[in-house]
Amino acid sequence: MSDTEPQTAAGKVLFHFTMSLDGFVAGPDHGMDWMTGTSRPGLIEEYTETTGAVLGGRDGWDAFPDAGAIYGGAWDGPVFVLTHHPEDAAPADRVTFLNCDPAEAVRIALEAAGGKNVEVFSPTIGRRLFELGLVDEIDLHIAPVLLGDGIRLYDSPGGAPINLHRVGGDDPMAVVNVRYRPTKTAAQVNAGN
Repeated sequence: MSDTEPQTAAGKVLFHFTMSLDGFVAGPDHGMDWMTGTSRPGLIEEYTETTGAVLGGRDGWDAFPDAGAIYGGAWDGPVFVLTHHPEDAAPADRVTFLNCDPAEAVRIALEAAGGKNVEVFSPTIGRRLFELGLVDEIDLHIAPVLLGDGIRLYDSPGGAPINLHRVGGDDPMAVVNVRYRPTKTAAQVNAGN
């Protein structure tokens, strides 16, 4: 059962992530193995149809330099990597390395997206885009896991809170409630706990 309407291709700038319950979008060293088996049916198809371009950062690109792996290889479109040093980036098919301000990167990505959405796959770039008022939606998929360490969805020490309105809810300011129970590990089961 989905708690939101399917994503639409409407030329939006989406801050889009699967996130651990404790707020991480990647583990240490950009680890993503914790996401295995956390996607709902149809999610990848929904986003491959509505995504026109991806905007990411250099750290994430250096950790996973494969534009063909986005959505398990199901998506095929332009990728823009914002970096201060495009000259030392290895060329890659469908990837453009940009050395510009984030607003210009969004403009370039939106143009390339051809009316579909631009997905922002970088927490750092996303933070700057929030500051500039350029994010249309946050699209989160909360995975039932606590990582304890890694790359946070949003870090802005000393920054002002950003108030959000929930899309599709009866009360757009309501808290979203989730309830989970820890699963037992094989060691706990074998020990009789």
